[in-house]
Amino acid sequence: MPNSITTIGFDADDTLWQNEQFFRSSEMHFTDLLSAHVEVAGLSERLLAIEKRNLDVYGSGIKGFTLSLIETAVEVTEGQVPASVIAEILAAGREMLRHPVETLPHVQETLEQLADQYRLVLITKGDLFDQERKLAQSGLGDFFDAVEIVSNKHRETYERIFSRHGDGAERAMMIGNSLKSDVVPAIEAGSWGVFVPHELTWVLEHVDAPVAEPRFREIRHLGELVPLLVEID
Repeated sequence: MPNSITTIGFDADDTLWQNEQFFRSSEMHFTDLLSAHVEVAGLSERLLAIEKRNLDVYGSGIKGFTLSLIETAVEVTEGQVPASVIAEILAAGREMLRHPVETLPHVQETLEQLADQYRLVLITKGDLFDQERKLAQSGLGDFFDAVEIVSNKHRETYERIFSRHGDGAERAMMIGNSLKSDVVPAIEAGSWGVFVPHELTWVLEHVDAPVAEPRFREIRHLGELVPLLVEID
């Protein structure tokens, strides 16, 4: 069929493996560290504002998050944060970068079923070294025909990637846990967009689901992807 799907893109963090839970636990540790020095009410909101302000400077990922933690600590203590606290924040960031990869349910078997039928492309944003590390540790790299680590995900990102590694966006599908980064811009590019919710998706990735779009679908987990492809393709 001329409009059949030939290429499937997958997000990585919180789609193929756990990610956000480590950011949440580090933020809780950060709050504990600062509790002896400032009132922690409203600290999460301050951190979020600084993360948002820094996205265009540091990008997303652990290193940018760690720098935002330090910047928040300096601001809320008016420059009085002890060096020992900064050292602990840096140590927490290093620990996140060393954390073992935990793949999510149904990932392995789903990729195994799809790898011989479709071109599979990993499309992820974040720190280059960290994303390469996680892909290598996950053991999933051999399933993918291409890997794209990008600074952001816009409509043009998907147009370019699906033209480079497939038959264009119209014959592609993007799978991910972020409506803002994975689903909406892929649909804008002409692809299918499949939303796989994760309980801890970062608040800056939240937008309304494009439920009126004919190429939008939502599944509960990746185990439902193969039946969905059979249904629509």
